Amino acid sequence: MGRLRGVQGRTWAALGIVAVAFVLPIPGLWVYQGPPMEEGFMLAFPQRILAGELPHVDFLHLYGPGSLYVLAGVYKVFGSTLGVERTVGIVQHALLVFGMFSLARPWGRRAATTSALTALVITITPLGLSAMAWNGALGLAVVGLALIQPVLSCESTTRVVLSQDRTSLGAAGVCFGVALLYRPDMVVAVGLVAGVAWLMVGRDPGARPARRAGLIGLAAPLALYLPFIAMVGPGNAFEGMFLQPVFDLRDGRTLPVPPSWAEPDGYLQKAGGLRVSDWPLPMPGIGPQIAMWFWLVPISILFVAVVAWRALKRRPTDARTRILAVAAAFDLGLISQALQRPDTAHLSWVTCISFALVPLAIAELWRDRPALGPGRVGEWIGSAGVRPLAAFSPIAAILLVIIPFYPLRTYADLVGQTFGRNVFGSPIERGDRVFYYGDESPARAAQAVVDELARRSKPGEKLIVAPFDLSKTPYSDAFFYYLFPELEPGTRYIEMDPGIADAEGSGLAEELRSNDWLIQSDVWSGWDEPNTSTEAGDLEPNRIVAADYCEVLDAGVFKLSKIGPCPIPGGPGPGQ
Repeated sequence: MGRLRGVQGRTWAALGIVAVAFVLPIPGLWVYQGPPMEEGFMLAFPQRILAGELPHVDFLHLYGPGSLYVLAGVYKVFGSTLGVERTVGIVQHALLVFGMFSLARPWGRRAATTSALTALVITITPLGLSAMAWNGALGLAVVGLALIQPVLSCESTTRVVLSQDRTSLGAAGVCFGVALLYRPDMVVAVGLVAGVAWLMVGRDPGARPARRAGLIGLAAPLALYLPFIAMVGPGNAFEGMFLQPVFDLRDGRTLPVPPSWAEPDGYLQKAGGLRVSDWPLPMPGIGPQIAMWFWLVPISILFVAVVAWRALKRRPTDARTRILAVAAAFDLGLISQALQRPDTAHLSWVTCISFALVPLAIAELWRDRPALGPGRVGEWIGSAGVRPLAAFSPIAAILLVIIPFYPLRTYADLVGQTFGRNVFGSPIERGDRVFYYGDESPARAAQAVVDELARRSKPGEKLIVAPFDLSKTPYSDAFFYYLFPELEPGTRYIEMDPGIADAEGSGLAEELRSNDWLIQSDVWSGWDEPNTSTEAGDLEPNRIVAADYCEVLDAGVFKLSKIGPCPIPGGPGPGQ
């Protein structure tokens, strides 16, 4: 009994280490700039759902409905605020990090701790606490992988053994099903997991109850697609979840594969590189780091997959081998995320899994070797206590020396901000609603626009937020919609994407004609990526703004205008 308590105590201590590392950057991230468009639409979209609107019909949305309706439900109960949205983001990160700890636990506490910390450092830095759909889907899927473990650990497929684990496999199916509600493009990864796990559970009749539980668990949340498609229409659903993200958006968002060596290709990575904080070790330039990071994606994924396949041939019924094989299958199914747009966010979304699995794969390679080499040093490294840390050393070297700028340096920067060092975030406020912008000068300009619009606008009027040049729509400051919930978005393009909002016949011109207020941003006018996002699209929106809108306030990087003729000098202003 005393030994059991000791083991449990050490496990709780390991979890405590992960929890402390998880909590340390959160106060810094709480007041940190979120991505203005991505976090903005995760605040605005659920507000529109609560107002009775539908994704793919009333506003552009490129993913599944799961995350939006979950957030809408949370906002309905707790209020539509940045704090509530970021709390959901924290939960999503926690699912990933502690799910990874549970997944790696069969390799020991040290291995589980290092894998969880790897996932944490990589995934929490690109988009902060934003409750993005991919983060939620990834966290749910990793929890699903962890829940599969009891069934994979059964060396027998008898009815008695498997009947004890039906609940676990059913819960895993639910997690995977909800993940697909969040991000339908995760279907390849989930499909590979289902196929590999199905083969491992076996064909024995005793395996049927467990397989049935898993299938029911998976099908239950996926069945929610049926009423959703019925509401929005099959054509709108197909266009919004498949045609637009896969075809319409691709030319304007794709980046070179492999990435350029000289400098980052992604505009947001170029902007992020301007914020420099101390790093004690020499490191390559940002461009080379991203390029090397890209190549480490297939290397790490294939390494884990090959090790798992070889180990499975030697030990087909071994629990750890089976778990690694299923995790490797999931990891392999994620590689398209890195290939479609190799920027730091997409690379993080894949390597938070593959890098966390590499130490487990190395441990499997060493499994049949009593020592790593001749002499005391090899025996010491090969000892049970040191071996997990030695298996982690290649990933530690990668994060410390090869690609430190975005994962580890940014994590350290965020922890420093928790303690008041080099704080990066200026509030833009309206009542109890707040959004944080990184630079103080644009934040002041945005605040001036917010104050002026709050003074002049009336509930029920329409608002459009767009770039200065509406023939190019690479990005938008969608957070303004969140700050003005009483105003109706005057466009379906709350999220603005190149090749969609600025395309001929997109409807943006007609929306501008029936709109009331227009906020234009110059922040993203310098957008420069090696894709079609720099090419001008429909020029009609610019002509409408020039002819039909009156400038109310020019705050520099932000400008507020109202539709209608400008007032006579000395007369009442617009809206008065």
